[in-house]
Amino acid sequence: MSGNICLIGYMGSGKTTVGRLLADEYGMVFKDTDVLITEREGRSIPEIFAAEGEAYFRKLEHELVAELAEDDGDYRIILSTGGGLPVDERNRELLKKIGTVVYLRARAESLYERVKNDTGRPLLVTDDRLKRITGMLKERGPIYETAADVIIDTDELGAEDVVLRISQKVLEI
Repeated sequence: MSGNICLIGYMGSGKTTVGRLLADEYGMVFKDTDVLITEREGRSIPEIFAAEGEAYFRKLEHELVAELAEDDGDYRIILSTGGGLPVDERNRELLKKIGTVVYLRARAESLYERVKNDTGRPLLVTDDRLKRITGMLKERGPIYETAADVIIDTDELGAEDVVLRISQKVLEI
């Protein structure tokens, strides 16, 4: 088995769900950058965005991923990242240092179906969420692909199937 795994992808791609399942299956520690940031800040991501703005949140993400890259603990982790974290090139380099980077790729329509009723997504505060997702995915998709060591297409897969694919491509090589 290899070391740590960093899950990247757009919001709604399944990073948290798949990450928890992987951690349980392989006895690894699950960490979610969004959860860690909200715990540290004592407020939700929408509250952080409203009070401090996106740039402040991105700074918090970078500081956190830099800390995780320096942590050489005696346990392996599955890291679920926020959708915008890999956009920063410094973060992409740090993710590679942490472990194998797996992009959970999905079409805009699939992502829309998964997040259309979620009110905790500050970058999707718009009347036309599908258009917003499509535009952001067009911008971020190539970045995710470049950052990834492995790409898993998740559109037609359940979470357990994604875990199996990651296990086959990453953990049991």
